[in-house]
Amino acid sequence: MEVERLHAKGLVTINHQQLSELHDVKVLLRAHGEPPETYELAKRNNIEIIDATCPVVLALQRRIRRQYDAAPDAQIVIFGKSGHAEVLGLVGQTRQQAIVIEKIDDVKNLDFTKDIYLYSQTTKGLDDFHHIIDYIQSHISPSATFKSFDTICRQVANRMPNIAAFASRHDLILFVCGHKSSNGKVLFKECCRVNANSHLIESANEIDMAWLQGVKTIGICGATSTPKWLMEECRDEIMKKGGE
Repeated sequence: MEVERLHAKGLVTINHQQLSELHDVKVLLRAHGEPPETYELAKRNNIEIIDATCPVVLALQRRIRRQYDAAPDAQIVIFGKSGHAEVLGLVGQTRQQAIVIEKIDDVKNLDFTKDIYLYSQTTKGLDDFHHIIDYIQSHISPSATFKSFDTICRQVANRMPNIAAFASRHDLILFVCGHKSSNGKVLFKECCRVNANSHLIESANEIDMAWLQGVKTIGICGATSTPKWLMEECRDEIMKKGGE
């Protein structure tokens, strides 16, 4: 929805193939970050980069790059969503050598006789990350080094207790975010944990008024990047149709 609003104002979105065909223009990089190859391409094609990469992601990229340069033969492991834009940028810091694990079952494929340095996509859940740490610690060879780095963004982690308390106070929860949002999935999962009557929607158009039957209180919340105006649209839609 926010991208659609920006499109109406003249924003043009491009993929990496389209980027490679551009010269002498300005390009805005989104918050998820990019691999080094993107910056190298921009320099070759005289593209001015407006870098909106999240500072937390930038710092994580630098940490992973330093670790890879210091120990290129070790296993750099990233807990995250394979193919996610942020993860692609992180893996790029290791010349595509980092290992991405999405779930605990993936951890079993690591070589526990080799050094392991574990990082996390910034928007993953703390509980799952700690489960992975516990598994590696219990299987790592005594001759190998294992170090884990909690690189989960506290903008997400610190919201968990508050969003759980918020969800528990209402009969119905409308969680507003894009269906592909990684931090949105983590926060919505926490809402569902304490309130089964939680629904993820992208816009007011997805509200099913049948959800409101017998409901006295409705809580509307969203992901870290959900714009306030979008949540207000959902509120207004409910108020217009008689909700409270």
